[in-house]
Amino acid sequence: MFTGLIEDTGRVVRLEKHGAAASLVVATSLPLAEFAIGDSVAVNGVCLTVVAKGDGSVSFDVSPETLRTAGFQRLNPGAPVNLERALRLSDRLGGHLVSGHVDCVATVTGRREQSDNLVFEFRIPAEFTRYLAPKGSVTVDGVSLTVNEVHGEGFTVNIIPHTARATTLHLRHPGDEVNIEVDILAKYLERLMSGRNDGKGKGLSLEALAKAGYL
Repeated sequence: MFTGLIEDTGRVVRLEKHGAAASLVVATSLPLAEFAIGDSVAVNGVCLTVVAKGDGSVSFDVSPETLRTAGFQRLNPGAPVNLERALRLSDRLGGHLVSGHVDCVATVTGRREQSDNLVFEFRIPAEFTRYLAPKGSVTVDGVSLTVNEVHGEGFTVNIIPHTARATTLHLRHPGDEVNIEVDILAKYLERLMSGRNDGKGKGLSLEALAKAGYL
């Protein structure tokens, strides 16, 4: 589990294909002594497992599913990536709960400056807009952000100067693609409210809430 607060912008050393899978090596300024084999690290918002480390870099195995859904195939040597180590239970939750499981890839459709801030507009697959709400949370390339507006094809966010400097988002321009993870709470709420039969009875419904005195 992560928070969406980026600790370092690393650099891709190499991405090597192994059939449908791959191995990824990323250089980082974070202290390697604090990485253990088997640790989870979010790379551009994707939860990966450390399999090796050394020479100022960490290595990860990348599954075929991750290559297909997270846009890693576009990572070239030297490309900057957002890095965040997994959340400790004693840490402050400064962003929001991020699982590191990318839901879709979005396209930057707009970028403009406003009082030293950057305002981005993203287009995402239509089936994911229902998980977004104004002032709700969304993760873009691993960065926890607040949704400004939601429309039929996507959403907008505001990037403050600190976030722009501390992440790769200042490098994004119209036409670029980014990884998106919607708020996990929205997905669980949809599941509960769907009223699906799981074999043990129906899920949560408005009728059940009313009977329990919540409505």
